[in-house]
Amino acid sequence: LWTISSISTTFSSKKTLKNSLMNRLPLKIAFRYLFSKKSHSAVNIISAISICAVAVTSMAMICVLSVFNGFSGLVNDKLSQIDPEIKITAANTNYISNADSIITAVKQCGNILYVAPSIESRALATYNGLQIPITVKGVTPDFAKMTNISDLVKEDGQYILSKGNQYFSVISVGVAISLNAHPGYFNTFEIYTPKRKGAVNPANPTTAFRSKSTYISGVFEVQQQDYDTEHVIIDIDLARELFDYDKCEATSIDIQTAPGTNIDALMQKISSALGSQYIVQNRLMQHSHSLKMINAEKWITLLLLGFILIIASFNIISTLAIIITEKDESITTLRSLGASNKMISRIFVIEGWLISLFGAISGIIIGLILCLVQQYTGIIKMSTNAQALIIDAYPVIVEWTDVIAIIGIVAAVGFLTSQATAIAMHRRLVK
Repeated sequence: LWTISSISTTFSSKKTLKNSLMNRLPLKIAFRYLFSKKSHSAVNIISAISICAVAVTSMAMICVLSVFNGFSGLVNDKLSQIDPEIKITAANTNYISNADSIITAVKQCGNILYVAPSIESRALATYNGLQIPITVKGVTPDFAKMTNISDLVKEDGQYILSKGNQYFSVISVGVAISLNAHPGYFNTFEIYTPKRKGAVNPANPTTAFRSKSTYISGVFEVQQQDYDTEHVIIDIDLARELFDYDKCEATSIDIQTAPGTNIDALMQKISSALGSQYIVQNRLMQHSHSLKMINAEKWITLLLLGFILIIASFNIISTLAIIITEKDESITTLRSLGASNKMISRIFVIEGWLISLFGAISGIIIGLILCLVQQYTGIIKMSTNAQALIIDAYPVIVEWTDVIAIIGIVAAVGFLTSQATAIAMHRRLVK
């Protein structure tokens, strides 16, 4: 029994070894066909062109996606200067009627430094005979601690919303330019808004509006159009008087978390505590339309480059066809040595995979090098006039998920190319 078992084990191990060798043989032959010197130099040139076509497309993919990532990161950085880290709004109404109880519930969720109500609404501003529609945001003193608004104010002003009984406005650079306004006590900054409550006298239309007078204490610039065009920041007490809000009412609740807090987990905890009547958003969600546009452009560009990759892969099919024709004698020799049609087909299928793989790897490596050089040196400028833009060089952020996505796309295209080669090779061998 022991002898029979030993013989069976020996035959089994030899069979396994044989299968392993037979599986690796097509790969070794494919490597040899790819790197060996061809009888015609044109075949080597065509093979190199096929690899370069895949490499250039892969390099373009990684560079383009990294630039889009850089713009997304730039938007996020600019938003973080003035937007709250977490914002709570009412789902079905324009304002929160019980802001004080919401703040109490939010504080119990933990890992929160500041929670403050804010009031935001549209209004009309006048200054020295000029007028412009604006977006007014009433904030508490904690707003300066929750954002970088104090650092965004120009040198000729300062961030002050109230001093004694006098209220001040901090206006955006777009409002300042439109109204030719400057910080100081030169002229009053008037804010007009329709009354939310009470009846209107048709004989005297001016009674339908409420107005407040302030002075301009500073001008801020976020370097983002949404804020720099028409935003004005005032004290929340003045905003309550202007827009007819009670102390327990607000249009949103702004939250600043402690360092190292898991924002997503905290948002989920707040949403569970408040229920479906309230919307909880982080900074990216508050401006999802801007990021959606960037992401849409990113993936549309990737799709177009994917089509270019498919077109470039036709070169691989042509290259394999030429190599098959050149290796006709080798194919005959392999068949004489006992190689099956399936094994011969696998050789050229692997050949197509290798061309795609080497092209993708070389292209991704070159693309990563270019992205890292741009990220740390900024050699490619966006414009010759650096003062006209927020940044002077193209922003670049490399994400490994993009690298994996590109490899997956190249692998998928290589698979389709190999299948086309396998079909053509099968028809050739059957004849």
